[in-house]
Amino acid sequence: MHSSLPAQHAAAPAFVGDRLWLDFVNTDDVGDGARSDALRDFDLFVRWLELAAVLDGERAAGLRRRAEQQPAGATAALAEARRVRAALRQLAERGGASERVRLDALAEINRVLSRSAGTRRVEPRPDGTFARSFVPGGDAFAGLMIQVVDSAADALILGELARVHRCADPRCRRVFYDATKNRARRWCDMATCGNRAKAARFRARGVGERAAGAPEHDDRVSAAPAL
Repeated sequence: MHSSLPAQHAAAPAFVGDRLWLDFVNTDDVGDGARSDALRDFDLFVRWLELAAVLDGERAAGLRRRAEQQPAGATAALAEARRVRAALRQLAERGGASERVRLDALAEINRVLSRSAGTRRVEPRPDGTFARSFVPGGDAFAGLMIQVVDSAADALILGELARVHRCADPRCRRVFYDATKNRARRWCDMATCGNRAKAARFRARGVGERAAGAPEHDDRVSAAPAL
């Protein structure tokens, strides 16, 4: 169940979605032409859950130990996570315009919720804030998707899908929630896709200015001097 690239050396996941469920969709990422998948194996999946503050360090370590003891359970949990991610990507990219997509996502959300037995709690974070948590009953792998699907459910309940967009860079697959007042956010991250677009516009403007300032070339053949 271990990655070919150790989790501590894998590319750091991007948390630019402004909603947990969107950050989860973005675990299937493409940066600089290379694909990065935080669900490539169970170790990376647990690492992402820990970085996203879905799991604390103690439970993450316990899950890794359990995965060594019960690899079939870890494999099933990973397959479940990938299934949920596929449904939530459809919701992020098409849910605002398609009732069918919203209903399909709702069915997936309710399927996950109905299969997860455990205790819901509100717990303090080290920074003084609070967060909802889910403590599974019995199966150690149960409930790993609860907070993610809860976040997606909130998007449906609160009517947030109209503000969910895909990054304007056609090479980028990331999605995000636009919290700006005038709904002007276009990029997943100004430091990457936004700056890349600005640089491209600058280069295009420079080429245009050079072309406009170039002297016209006279293709006419000069008359031969009289002998």
